Amino acid sequence: MNSKTLFTLATLGAVASAFNLPDNLRQIYENHISGDCQNPLSDAFEGGAQYCGDIPNAIFLKGSDGNYDNMDVDCDGANNSGGACANDPTGQGQTSFQDTVQSFGIEDLDANIHPYVVFGNEGDSPSFAPQDFGMEPLSVVAVVCNNQVIYGVWGDTNGFTSTGESSISLAQLCFPDDGLTGDNGHDQKDVLYIGFTGSDAVPGTSANWSAGSAEEFEDSIKDLGDRLVAGLLA
Repeated sequence: MNSKTLFTLATLGAVASAFNLPDNLRQIYENHISGDCQNPLSDAFEGGAQYCGDIPNAIFLKGSDGNYDNMDVDCDGANNSGGACANDPTGQGQTSFQDTVQSFGIEDLDANIHPYVVFGNEGDSPSFAPQDFGMEPLSVVAVVCNNQVIYGVWGDTNGFTSTGESSISLAQLCFPDDGLTGDNGHDQKDVLYIGFTGSDAVPGTSANWSAGSAEEFEDSIKDLGDRLVAGLLA
């Protein structure tokens, strides 16, 4: 789906925690969808996307000309077979940053409650470690999807070579009318994932890790997300 199609879509079905795109983020989406990444931070992965450094103070996933990435569903962490994750064939019982998450008083991230993004790839080549470029675990991530921005955190890594994956709660915030589940994602490569570098992007105790819903958690990181997005150069 090209940018013109994306940004002429109506936002029917959007929920309260799906926020309108600020002008600079809309321009960033439109400016970078064409062509290839000019400052690649990784090789291309199996779906064709690579980690890209074309936006200062950020890392994003860029596909081929006219593409960003898709949105597969991740159910790792606490309650990995609950809710819409009941049919997930690959869910794991913990996320990559469980030890850090536990310092905030919860067992682990819950994919049904915490909107998180899977960023970074371990193991088989190609691989990519966002920490090598200044991104910190549990930092805020902005996801441009369905003519809106959703805020989540960097909550997990992929042990294989696929990219473009988020928790079920984030996927449902992005595409509330698509019936997404643990075994059914969003195939179009029109989703822009932006991770922010630096310790200022980590919400820490200001985030409501014990939230009872995805909307409640996202609301607790929105102010930080808005400030980070406002600092991006279009």
